[in-house]
Amino acid sequence: MNDFKEISLNGLWKNNPALTQLLGLCPLLAVTGSVVNALGLGIATIAVLVGSNLSVSLIRHRVSDAVRLPAFVMIIASFTTCAELLMQAYTFELYQILGIFIPLIVTNCAILGRADAFASRNPVLPSLVDGLMMGVGFTAVLLAVGAMRELLGAGTLFANMHLLFGEIARGWELTIIPDYSGFLVAVLPPGAFLAAGFLIALKNFIDAELKRRADLRKQPVVRGSKRVKTTTVIGS
Repeated sequence: MNDFKEISLNGLWKNNPALTQLLGLCPLLAVTGSVVNALGLGIATIAVLVGSNLSVSLIRHRVSDAVRLPAFVMIIASFTTCAELLMQAYTFELYQILGIFIPLIVTNCAILGRADAFASRNPVLPSLVDGLMMGVGFTAVLLAVGAMRELLGAGTLFANMHLLFGEIARGWELTIIPDYSGFLVAVLPPGAFLAAGFLIALKNFIDAELKRRADLRKQPVVRGSKRVKTTTVIGS
């Protein structure tokens, strides 16, 4: 259980692919103009990560080192193709918006890195948990960047969610800032860099604060009586 807790914590926070490893930054910066775009890419990435980790773990004892990486790439490409075809069938408009970044999941270093560094060396269940948590951690960063850019760029949240969830989601849009003219930088590529940089800085600040508190708790407590030195001069 502790192993699964550590795997989950690594994927969501300590070893987050986007904030710590700085992997997958190309789609992170390119398609996070809105929450729906970020969520669509995130779900596809989670599916590929879980599927590839599962498959790599199953064949880890049957693939020689000579063909290991090519085999991993073929597995990732197969799951990416499945995700691409499913999006074409059920969320075609969103697929067109995301464009080339769906097939480019094959080249996402975070996915190949987890297959090689973790799934190829661990049993099926831990590999599944690792793929899921890494995907959820990456998707959380996508959503945070997408929410910031959509809010600053258009003053709304959850716009066009029907592209992913169908007609039932047409009423999900929230207008946070009425009569908002928009902040152009937020919807342009520099806005993505600024949002991602802010999240990385925030994570580093939180980690530093947690480390400082942990160091304070580790300081030894001196027991027993203590010598007190009086420096105040008392007049006669």
